[in-house]
Amino acid sequence: MNCDVKYPLYETTVFENFRVMVENVARKFPDRIAYSYKNEPHDNKTVDVTFSEVRDYVRNMGTELIFLGCTDKKVALIGETSYNWICSYYALIATGAIVVPIDKDTPLGELAGLLNFAECEYLIYSNSIEEKIMQVGDSAPTLRTYICMGEPKMESALKLSDLAEKGKAKFEKGDNSYYDYEIDPDRLATIVFTSGTTGKGKGVMLSQKNIASDMTQGMYLFAITPKTMCVLPPHHTYCSTVVFVGHFAQGCTIFINSGLKYFLNEIKEQQPSHLVLVPLFVETMYKRIWTTAQKSGKADTLKRMLKVSNLLRKIGIDLRRVFFKSILDNFGGKLEMIISGGAAINQDIIDMFDAIGITILNGYGITECSPLVSCNRNKYQKKGSVGIPIIGEQIKIKDPDENGEGEICVNGPNVMLGYYKNPEATAAAFDEEGYFMTGDYGKIDEEGWLFITGRRKNIIVLSNGKNVYPEEVEQEVQRIDGVSEVVVYAGETKNQNNKEVIVAEIFPDYELLRLKGIEGTEAINAYFNKEIKKVNSRMAPHKTIRRVKIREEEFIKNTSKKILRHAIDKSIDNEDSTEN
Repeated sequence: MNCDVKYPLYETTVFENFRVMVENVARKFPDRIAYSYKNEPHDNKTVDVTFSEVRDYVRNMGTELIFLGCTDKKVALIGETSYNWICSYYALIATGAIVVPIDKDTPLGELAGLLNFAECEYLIYSNSIEEKIMQVGDSAPTLRTYICMGEPKMESALKLSDLAEKGKAKFEKGDNSYYDYEIDPDRLATIVFTSGTTGKGKGVMLSQKNIASDMTQGMYLFAITPKTMCVLPPHHTYCSTVVFVGHFAQGCTIFINSGLKYFLNEIKEQQPSHLVLVPLFVETMYKRIWTTAQKSGKADTLKRMLKVSNLLRKIGIDLRRVFFKSILDNFGGKLEMIISGGAAINQDIIDMFDAIGITILNGYGITECSPLVSCNRNKYQKKGSVGIPIIGEQIKIKDPDENGEGEICVNGPNVMLGYYKNPEATAAAFDEEGYFMTGDYGKIDEEGWLFITGRRKNIIVLSNGKNVYPEEVEQEVQRIDGVSEVVVYAGETKNQNNKEVIVAEIFPDYELLRLKGIEGTEAINAYFNKEIKKVNSRMAPHKTIRRVKIREEEFIKNTSKKILRHAIDKSIDNEDSTEN
């Protein structure tokens, strides 16, 4: 469904590939700061890099990467968000390498599995994970070249800055291979793993056209401000596409956050005019506002001021930046907008921020769509909605029910090429009309606004934007001796609504446990808590099981002997569960 966008489109920057993107923005804003960061979190001064300096660094790096043979090869890119990570991403894609971004917190065994599955021959990594990288060794036999973003301790590893210097020397002597390389925007450019598991997960294959079109078409709908701050993990397409491509291409200055614990301090210090966040960060800011107000005894005053301000706005008087100056100053004083995506966000939080003078633009995306699918506009929003489809994309609701709700399906140039080494899953992901079936459920109203009404049946979507697939965790728990049945879910609590707790509810094999000498509630709880800690140590942090519930009876099942998940009491307020 195509939508009336109600007011003129914003100016966007059109580019067909990463090389053109880097060249265009450097030509347009050569001396403007592109990226800013600190070498150490407590440094007073930032390292500032202009758009023309980014272009030169990417070109030099790309020249040497071509010389090293990276073109057409799979290259793993692992580390925290950094200037070197970003420029490696640009250079690799611009020179025809296939980038495989991997979460730096991926456990060693899982990491080796992903490297093998993707057949990576090169690995570019940050110093912070070098110890883990050194342990990969023979478990990833396809790897032949290691490149460190900093000073490597591994003897065989190359240093990224050295490669850039060598590439610079080659370019200055007439090597024009970086510019001569003929880019095919439709070919595979990156493989993004969605579930973070070895082989079991899906590798989403995206082209440069997928990513470039997602941003050139998406940026027509909303206007960004001159400066933002990057706090999202780089392997997530929400960051790598929306920030590293969409914002960079528009000439936005991006400060790279020094780490999550410095988030609030650096907002105040760096004074971004807008942010790109997942709801977890927005919720942190929201809590900071109310905690500060309560500690100072001004919570009631704040509530009254919000009511007065909202009434004044109805008659055309906007004093938000005067009334709430002290709050806004805590966020740097210049923050006027937050783009939120990756998970659902409470409308009450959106309304509260709007009331103090910060607009939250809620959007919807999925990795398979590069990821942006829809978004609200700066001056065109609807409560509860994730916005309107980006330009050039079609959304339909498959098999809608009487309320118009059904599976959200997407068609457009931003939709993936398919799943890596998984033609069956690829075929199953598209319907007969060629639309990608997201697995998310929602509806489109009469004005073309998209509303998400439910997620895929079992996925746990955390407020930090990460997904937990219960079946994967359940497989690990099933390996514990004495587990007969297990269901993993997000616990529900009335006492702490903001607390996310992943629960493993177990129906034990009581007979086996008795044979092992484990009897009685206390002993059984102690045994499973100990075993669950072992399971947690093998999984990524966001999959950690926090609570264990022991059942006395087996789960209710249907006639096909499948457990009825909806029939489970997911409450964790009672005392028949133990924290892990």
